[in-house]
Amino acid sequence: MRWEGQQLSAEAESALPGLVKLTSLVRTVTTPEFAGITFHEVLAKTALNSVPGASKALPFGWTINPYRGCSHACVYCFARPTHTYLDLDSGTDFDTQIIVKVNVADVLAKELARPSWQRHPVALGTNTDPYQRAEGRYRLMPGIIAALAASGTPLSILTKGTLLRRDLALLAEASETVPVDLAMSIAIFDDVLQQSVEPGTPSTRSRLATVTAAREHGLRCGVFMMPILPYLTDSRASLDAALADVKASGATSVLYSAMHLKPGVKEWFMGWLEREHPELVPTYRELYGSGTYAPKAYREWLAERIRPLIRAHGLAKGQAAPATGAILSTAFSPAERSTRGVARGSLLAEELPPAVAARAIAEAQPTLF
Repeated sequence: MRWEGQQLSAEAESALPGLVKLTSLVRTVTTPEFAGITFHEVLAKTALNSVPGASKALPFGWTINPYRGCSHACVYCFARPTHTYLDLDSGTDFDTQIIVKVNVADVLAKELARPSWQRHPVALGTNTDPYQRAEGRYRLMPGIIAALAASGTPLSILTKGTLLRRDLALLAEASETVPVDLAMSIAIFDDVLQQSVEPGTPSTRSRLATVTAAREHGLRCGVFMMPILPYLTDSRASLDAALADVKASGATSVLYSAMHLKPGVKEWFMGWLEREHPELVPTYRELYGSGTYAPKAYREWLAERIRPLIRAHGLAKGQAAPATGAILSTAFSPAERSTRGVARGSLLAEELPPAVAARAIAEAQPTLF
């Protein structure tokens, strides 16, 4: 059972009427360790999600989302509207009502074993963060990483969570079998502003240290410097200092973009702006009043400002996957693919279901004639 030793405060589906759509609800859990947050444990029917692509070369992508909702509580999070499917709101409910797919690794292993699976790169962290605080309890990611690596499936992870460090040894082992690409999302380098905009996230300093730790394990790890907030984090001095920190962390690349605000996100962000920076409300209404994206003129101005700084700091400009928005997998570079497989007694083998581990180990052994 999950949350051993914790007292359940609710076990009825009536605790959250929208969850009647989740016929596989196991239980609802609260605990003092996560004050104000409710976890709804469900049994997933599927793990892999197909995402339509934006180009002929990469017509689709694949993602896995072990959680829905996110305790990082970033006011600009583009995934907020996904909670409305469950009759939950995209504001407070998104931050505090977390859906946990407790069997996701087992379901994934079965899907990857299908003859039809073609080992397309799979991205994690493109919707809600797989390394939010609850992952320390539920420990879903090790099984997911092991299942992907054992099946020969490349993977990428985008996260704000420093809990990634727990799995770096496992990811390093996985990278000997399949391409593994990591990226740390670090949008705000001012500590006060960061805690206001992203109140549930680790500090910027600890995230940069996690990038360094990943590089020390021999893993590629870029930084997603996004979203850049107009008139809050886009000054030349702010961008220059941020890029200096990214360079010092050892990051392999950096990506950036201006903030975009979908319906359902815009209202939540503007509420924060009215409380914290009312002087910017008219400016943001002009920028985002008629659409989701910052105007083209602003995006061009930002590019002209930041690109020379990226070059000046000797940083490589990263490339995003068109379908998922994750960092583009190095699986598309044939030289990156390895064929070592899963070894008996390895970290990967320990995280796999016994039958899957036995099959993966057998497939990795050389055939003798």
